[in-house]
Amino acid sequence: MFIYLSKKIAIPNNIRLKCVSWNKDQGFIACGGDEGLLKVLKLETQTDDAKLKGLAAPSNLSMNQTLEGHSGAVQVVTWNEQYQKLTTSDQNGLIIVWMLYKGCWYEEMINNRNKSVVRSMSWNADGQKICIVYEDGAVIVGSVDGNRIWGKELKGIQLAHVAWSPDSKILLFGMANGEIHIYDNQGNFIMKMTVSCLHNVTGAISIAGIHWYAGSEGYVEPDCPCLAICFDNGRCQVMRYESDESPVFIDTLMNVASIQWNQCGSVLAVAGSLRGMEKEVNVVQFYTPFGEHLRTLKVPGKQMTEVAWEGGGLRIGLAVDSYIYFANIRPDYKWGYCSNTVVYAYTKPDRLEYCVVFWDTKNNEKFVKYVKSLMSITTSGDFCILATKADDTHPQYVLVLCNSIGTPLDSKYIDIDPLFVTMTKTHVIAASKEAFYTWQYRVAKKLTAMEINQVSRPRKEGRERVYHIDDSPSGTTEGPLDFAKAFTATRDPICCTTATDKTLIVGRESGTIHKYSLPNVALVQKYSLNYRAYQLSLNCTSSRLAIIDISGVLTFLDLEVRSSSDDDSGSQAGTGDPSKFERKDVWDMQWANDNPDLFAMMEKTRMYVFRNLDPEEPIQTSGYICNFEDLEIKSVLLDEIMKDPERPNKDYLINFEIRSLRDSRALIEKVGIEDASQFIEDNPHPRLWRLLAEAALQKLDLKTAEQAFVRCKDYQGIEFVKSLGNLQSEAMKQAEVAAYFGRFEEAERMYLDMDRRDLAISLRIKLGDWFRVLQLLKTGSGDCDDALLEQAYNAIGDYFADRQKWVNAVQYYLQGRNQERLAECYYMLEDYDGLERLASSLPENHKLLPDIGQMFVTVGMCEQTVNAYLKCNQPKAAVDACVHLNQWNKAVELAKNHNMKEINSLLAKYASHLLEKNKPLEAVELYRKAHHFLEAAKLMFKIADEEAKRRTRPLRVKKLYVLAALLVENYHSQVKTSQQNKAKGKTSEATSALAGLLEEDATSSDNRMVDSAWRGAEAYHFFLLAQRQLYEGYMVKAMKTALHLRDYEDIIPVVEIYSLLAICSSANRAFSTCSRAFIKLESLESLSPEQRQLYEDLALEIFTKHSPKNNHMSGQDNAPEGAEGKLPTCIVTGWTISEYQFWMCSVCKHCALENEIGSHNFCPLCHSSLA
Repeated sequence: MFIYLSKKIAIPNNIRLKCVSWNKDQGFIACGGDEGLLKVLKLETQTDDAKLKGLAAPSNLSMNQTLEGHSGAVQVVTWNEQYQKLTTSDQNGLIIVWMLYKGCWYEEMINNRNKSVVRSMSWNADGQKICIVYEDGAVIVGSVDGNRIWGKELKGIQLAHVAWSPDSKILLFGMANGEIHIYDNQGNFIMKMTVSCLHNVTGAISIAGIHWYAGSEGYVEPDCPCLAICFDNGRCQVMRYESDESPVFIDTLMNVASIQWNQCGSVLAVAGSLRGMEKEVNVVQFYTPFGEHLRTLKVPGKQMTEVAWEGGGLRIGLAVDSYIYFANIRPDYKWGYCSNTVVYAYTKPDRLEYCVVFWDTKNNEKFVKYVKSLMSITTSGDFCILATKADDTHPQYVLVLCNSIGTPLDSKYIDIDPLFVTMTKTHVIAASKEAFYTWQYRVAKKLTAMEINQVSRPRKEGRERVYHIDDSPSGTTEGPLDFAKAFTATRDPICCTTATDKTLIVGRESGTIHKYSLPNVALVQKYSLNYRAYQLSLNCTSSRLAIIDISGVLTFLDLEVRSSSDDDSGSQAGTGDPSKFERKDVWDMQWANDNPDLFAMMEKTRMYVFRNLDPEEPIQTSGYICNFEDLEIKSVLLDEIMKDPERPNKDYLINFEIRSLRDSRALIEKVGIEDASQFIEDNPHPRLWRLLAEAALQKLDLKTAEQAFVRCKDYQGIEFVKSLGNLQSEAMKQAEVAAYFGRFEEAERMYLDMDRRDLAISLRIKLGDWFRVLQLLKTGSGDCDDALLEQAYNAIGDYFADRQKWVNAVQYYLQGRNQERLAECYYMLEDYDGLERLASSLPENHKLLPDIGQMFVTVGMCEQTVNAYLKCNQPKAAVDACVHLNQWNKAVELAKNHNMKEINSLLAKYASHLLEKNKPLEAVELYRKAHHFLEAAKLMFKIADEEAKRRTRPLRVKKLYVLAALLVENYHSQVKTSQQNKAKGKTSEATSALAGLLEEDATSSDNRMVDSAWRGAEAYHFFLLAQRQLYEGYMVKAMKTALHLRDYEDIIPVVEIYSLLAICSSANRAFSTCSRAFIKLESLESLSPEQRQLYEDLALEIFTKHSPKNNHMSGQDNAPEGAEGKLPTCIVTGWTISEYQFWMCSVCKHCALENEIGSHNFCPLCHSSLA
């Protein structure tokens, strides 16, 4: 940052000032002094000129009101910005609150304790509460409307200062003896603050100031120190929070009167006087929150009492004797300029990161990027480097190479702290205090065929290097990158760097300057200055170095001796002697990119342009110089942008033309081309020749134009002049010139006046203005060219499609018959009916059909996909699409219709894939959909068997067996229908049925499964039925059902069958059956001896009480036989059916008694509906 005194306001009658305070929001300045003096001032910038913005605009007092009311010296003034109130207090203890009404300040409230004097007052961050501390230890906290919230007397304590924490939960009280006590916001003591900066200080000390920055505009970096406490002896500590164990210490070596943070907590101003001087010198020192010293401002006068920042942080007000001094500040913004883009960074209160904005000034677009712990922005050419801290755990840093829209292209992690980063078209140089690192960056450009072959090689050694400042590199390539040597301490640290394509300059604190060659870094020469450089800059030929020192003095150093016999320009160059040149208060300078003797510099609020060290008349501005080439200076008003960084305005970018360009333009306009060309001859510059060429073209002076184009090496211009010479008509020439200068409306009008509609159309086509082309085509008489018309419609369609206005695009594509883009638009609009219509309107084998098919696939529309693929004769793609969409039956059908062999292998592959992933049910579903019922059934039986082995939920097992059996039934019916279809009209039904059975026999390897598909389902059905009947108390039925289970020993474990039978029969008092069941259980070999013993004990217990005979009620336990073997069993009750009439299920072919099934809606076994 740079700072200089800019204004001084005297207080009438030489009344000494005691205090000053600047309202951050509205810009009012309140100052209080002896004899009850209280004034409110306001600096207003009045300007009509748009270019005079910011600090450069003349500022006058728009308000100067004396507030009457205090009798004694006013000692404390403090603003409440949220509520526009001013609170003041004098030596008699009188407090007045003032408010603004119709542009004037009036008393609103008065308060006087008549006991002691107010030492300090502070409003909290949201302006709701004020805390007032008196010298005698009284504390009062009041609200903004004047009500007292609480009060407290701190016994035996002299208070001097008070400060609120940003969240208003804590109050800090500064005592007269230098102690600081921490209280909560209700006035309860918490603890004493440890003041470590006063280590080994003797004698009486007092607090000069406490300021706690409230974070209103974000923080410089996460966890940034924000609470500053300073003592009158110059010792200062900056803390992160009130109980910070490791604060930042600053020893200012001065007698401090006052301190204050700027509006964003990035700079702390400490005002007072230097110690140990013969006469006192008033100074303001500026520090970062981390204690680094930024600048010193010397201020005239005897005694400085207070310092106050302006709300924007660009000015500072100082109360000295009976004056207010104002100093302007040029902050070190984090910013840069690359290829028409201004890059700048700012902090937001709601985010920890820096917000980096890439503002493309040409198109007025901005790209935002959030960067954590940003240290600096450096730009060159089309690229910029963002230097950041990696993270807290590692002391590592990152250099990120970005293009002009903020896209990261490359990045490097480095171990040294990049305090000074400079950048050329090929290198990035980052320097810490002790060492510098060079990185030769590469950017992917369009590669030639030769380079493509080289790219595959590993990256060359030597793209990155580190050099210690005390080394003398010779330029030979050294070993690998080694940061270890970069940490050796040096007595003479680096303080600034700059570089061009062939030279690197490093400045050191002692005034020594090192010149290195690039790209092979070799120390060429050392120069010694008798002052410390702050900013260095090389001209475009690396022959002269500009140096701005720490106090803003600009000087030059010639790096290459200029011989006077070079040519006639050499003798001119000798006019200014660089060794004698000196300018004060310079805060920015920039060399011209195309002339080694031309530069622009900023001195206070004026910009000077120098040619051969000879200044032109200054321009009033406070902009930062972006770029200087073609005799034009681009400057950006960063101060204005930072006021509202989210909405940069093109007015903040200013172009200044330098004198020779202005003069040439004036000569051409007022005197004529001849004289102007003579003047340009004397002051040659490509830009001036181009100006002349354009002027000559306007007047159709082709000879002069051609000469001028030759002088500025503009080949297109020369060709254009030649083609103009070949034209006959004058009007035609003028039209061509108008088009050349971009006055297209005028050129088009001229063409149309000459009745050359074709030329007007081709002009608009070149410009890509297809709307106008369409207009011209339609307005012309006679028929227009159909092909051109279609082209226009399609181009307009493209225009809308690029902007994603698909509806508009469709209308134009329809007229332009552009089916490919139409398909894309329908797809984007999700208008699938339109897409289907388009597909059906296309001829067969059209090249667009596969794409449309693919579009339908992505949204899962199977039928439309198949139609599209079949229309372009791609059944394979259609099958693949069906497979992709899991429509396997459709896939199988298609494969069969088109005699494709691989569908079965596909199915098998997919099924095994599902099984591998342990998804057997999905595999079953897959086979079922593909009508491969037998495979599905096999899988299903396998799943059911596995589930049965787990012995968990019998109902689920029954369901699985039923599903498997149903799949087998589906298989039967499938075989049957296929046989019928084959044998249509040939043979009788019996024959076809027989053939079907024979085919089944041939195909099914697993006969058991096909023949007795329902056995598993029956077993579990009866197993569940027996238990249900037992629990419902139907003992006879339960026993009968349990007896059926003996047929299913292969499915249900024998132990369970006979255990159930034993329970049912004993409950039914059929002890004979029960004893047979026990005999079976005791003879089972699968039981362990212990379990067998248990069964024997239980049998003994039962049969000692009851003899093993069935009572007459319990009936027989043998199933009766019919004439044709076994009789059917009723699936509702479990009874054997002996009637001749009974009900049979149409699906599972199982029987039930007619009177029993009546109460059911579904078959109890297969659960099919009894319709």
